[in-house]
Amino acid sequence: MISRWRLSVISALVGLLVASSPAALASVRADWRGVRLDVQAVDAAGTSFAWAELGTGSTLLLMNGTGSPMSEWDPKLLAALAKNRRVIVFDYPGLGLSGPAPSTWEFSAAADWVNDFLTQVSPGASVDVLGWSMGGFVAQQLAIRHPTSIRRLVLAATNPGGDASVLGPLWVQEADSNSEGSIKSYLETNYPATKVAQSRGRAFVSRLVSANADGAYPDESVPTKTYNAMVAAEDPWLQSNANANALRAISVRTLVITGAKDVITPPANSRYIAGAIPNAKLIVVPGAGHSFLFQEPLQVASSVAKFLDSES
Repeated sequence: MISRWRLSVISALVGLLVASSPAALASVRADWRGVRLDVQAVDAAGTSFAWAELGTGSTLLLMNGTGSPMSEWDPKLLAALAKNRRVIVFDYPGLGLSGPAPSTWEFSAAADWVNDFLTQVSPGASVDVLGWSMGGFVAQQLAIRHPTSIRRLVLAATNPGGDASVLGPLWVQEADSNSEGSIKSYLETNYPATKVAQSRGRAFVSRLVSANADGAYPDESVPTKTYNAMVAAEDPWLQSNANANALRAISVRTLVITGAKDVITPPANSRYIAGAIPNAKLIVVPGAGHSFLFQEPLQVASSVAKFLDSES
């Protein structure tokens, strides 16, 4: 199953941290200074999409994982990515501040919804797309179903679906599919059990807390109905080889990134995807888990920028 973060936990942490130690919030603000998600709304695919943009230049669309709204992106990662480009984040239909899902949650349908959204926020231009975890499912489908919408593709900690998918241990799957996940289970499943990795996981949580407490991030909800629908959509994804078989038809330049210690979506998945998509590049982040984007935000942002800005 794909990882997510519980905003109810974040909200509780905000209250505790503000009440006990306002100075603790100030100590992490430098990591994301200047990042603010000013939410906009646009009608697309028969519903309303909540979205925000940072930076200027060529457009990079970020697609988050299961049950994760835009306010769960690491502000430190966003700040680094938005230095030289326009970064768009959004809430999937049925999640956060967006309207209801137009139809049953399927990743092929979600790709169509996102494509309609792109025609509104970046009309007449192909964009760069980064899909993390479940967002990588949608990104793969977007590249297959709407290839002209994408200039370059980044697939992070995701799987190809079907028989080629490699799942993590059962205890990880059970913890990751729990809609009432705790901080402890999040850190255990998303970051390696090393002092450095766990410390960086907690630092990410602190950045989310400070961004929420300062009002830089919107207050969003994760409806159980939508979360369960997203999880349910993973069953047909894992039972069908259609997506995996179509990867060879992806013609856009693709970067596949994975954490070497990812126990939710093991690196074998990324190796398969990189081998199936013609001329795809593979990066394995040493000592990193499923949430490697938040564990090593500056390293990841640098690798992504280098790929997006390269001539070939």
